Amino acid sequence: MEYKGGGCMTEKEMMKVSVEEFSRIQDWMELAEKDSAVYQSLKKRYIDLKVILTSSGINLTEIDRIKE
Repeated sequence: MEYKGGGCMTEKEMMKVSVEEFSRIQDWMELAEKDSAVYQSLKKRYIDLKVILTSSGINLTEIDRIKE
């Protein structure tokens, strides 16, 4: 994966970005109505990120506030 600056991200940088995005997605999910299209869209990305982080060995116990 390339990022601004032209180089490739390290695995550690990719994991950091994914954890940060996972946190932001949860923030937005907490603000959205559960039956809204916005929430459902956010939930799809939440699940994607949860799979990515889990398969990367990240323990989500402490950072998963949604628990869905």
